[in-house]
Amino acid sequence: MTAPTLGEQKYTFETEWYDQQADIIRPYRVIYYPNLKSVEMYDVKNSRIFLKKQQIPSIALDNFFIGAQVTVLARVLRVIDYGDVHTRKHFETSRQRTFAMIKPDCYAQMGQIISAIQNGGLTINKLKMSRFNRGSVEQFYAEHKEKAFFPNLAQFITSDVVIGMELVGNNAVAQWRQLIGPTNTMTAKSQAPQSLRALYGSDGTKNAVHGSDSLGSYKREHDYWFGGEEPAERPMKTTAVLNNCTLCLIKPHI
Repeated sequence: MTAPTLGEQKYTFETEWYDQQADIIRPYRVIYYPNLKSVEMYDVKNSRIFLKKQQIPSIALDNFFIGAQVTVLARVLRVIDYGDVHTRKHFETSRQRTFAMIKPDCYAQMGQIISAIQNGGLTINKLKMSRFNRGSVEQFYAEHKEKAFFPNLAQFITSDVVIGMELVGNNAVAQWRQLIGPTNTMTAKSQAPQSLRALYGSDGTKNAVHGSDSLGSYKREHDYWFGGEEPAERPMKTTAVLNNCTLCLIKPHI
């Protein structure tokens, strides 16, 4: 691969591209040079350069994080891992991920909450509407199952649809926790009156939103919500019935 010049920044990512014609997944190592907005690609399977360093102004460093899709010369590449220690150290903080959930009492305010997420410097990487049942709520809230408040929590959280999201951003876990405020709505109203729980919650259980409290919690909650190679394998199923549908296309400037 091309050696970087002195002082030139570069970040390396492991990616996959689904070749529809051959019906196989092809691995590529992508090197991104942010100062030049240039991309280089290495064909991992065949151990050779696939694309020499080429400027692609439409691609920015913010486009790269695990789970993201980046289009390079009509190939939609899925980022699956960091390619070196330098890249991992940089992105594990600046492109940290967390799990967020809009609860049944607040899904009608989804638009305002999404605006707050974007204004707070976070990016929504995944979003799905689903619905808990008794079994899934016991699994998702396993650490609370034996606590006195759990029956009330279970009744509430299964009462209507919920929206799960993966958020990406700088120190995403702490940033989202700051946006949502203290767990109890009354405490939030006094200590963080502009937080989401203060604005939209009503008590300690009906508190509008949820956020992972650590990277470990994020991993468990994200995998429960979005894990599984096929949709049928995922515990939380989408509420979409896919009939009488239309297409809504959000253009790049929005």
